[in-house]
Amino acid sequence: MSPNARKQERSVADTAAQRAGATRGVSSFRSTVLRKLEAVDRAAYQTVAQTPMPSLDRPMRSLSNAANRSRLWLAIAAAIAVAGGKRGRKAALEGLISLGVSSAIAHLVATTAARPRPDREGLERFASREVAMPASSSFPSRHAASGFAFSYAIGRHIPELAVPIRLLAGTVAYSRVHIGVHYPGDVVVGSMIGSGIAAMVSSRSPSTKCTLVVLGKRNGGGIAPVPFDAS
Repeated sequence: MSPNARKQERSVADTAAQRAGATRGVSSFRSTVLRKLEAVDRAAYQTVAQTPMPSLDRPMRSLSNAANRSRLWLAIAAAIAVAGGKRGRKAALEGLISLGVSSAIAHLVATTAARPRPDREGLERFASREVAMPASSSFPSRHAASGFAFSYAIGRHIPELAVPIRLLAGTVAYSRVHIGVHYPGDVVVGSMIGSGIAAMVSSRSPSTKCTLVVLGKRNGGGIAPVPFDAS
């Protein structure tokens, strides 16, 4: 083998080694960050789990159970559709579509992540907030994803309900941590998935359209887009 060939071979080997080292470095950094986030998540969970809050225990447990299988959101959608006229029906429909899509995406992520549920052994447990631990993956929270997706859509079409229904979605998400079946990180990521999916759904369902109006000379002439309610 000629000197040039050997030099080129060493150069290729050195480059490969550098790339492998860089990849290991990135992987090590990512692992370190994830371990620290995991530690913070567990610490936050333990703080909530071991803090006595008797006035919240039963309401949080009841609210969490009401949101099982999206029953809470289905009931609200029905009420809005009946009482809200055409605007309410459109909001309810988009809310349920957003809820369904976000639930499916969150379930897919949960199946892939397969994060174990919190371990309550060794923690002080309060009977007033005790529920059976689900067998499904903990990450992300499907309750949070569904609630934030639905509330985003409703708030977009009915602004006067935006604040209360999003507060309700946030309370449902917190209730899952309060009763001990999710880590805080599960509900944070679940809420982000739900809001993101709802924003994507809403982008396919614009509430306003534009018409072109020819302006007279008095208004400077030309053509201007004027939005009108398409609901």
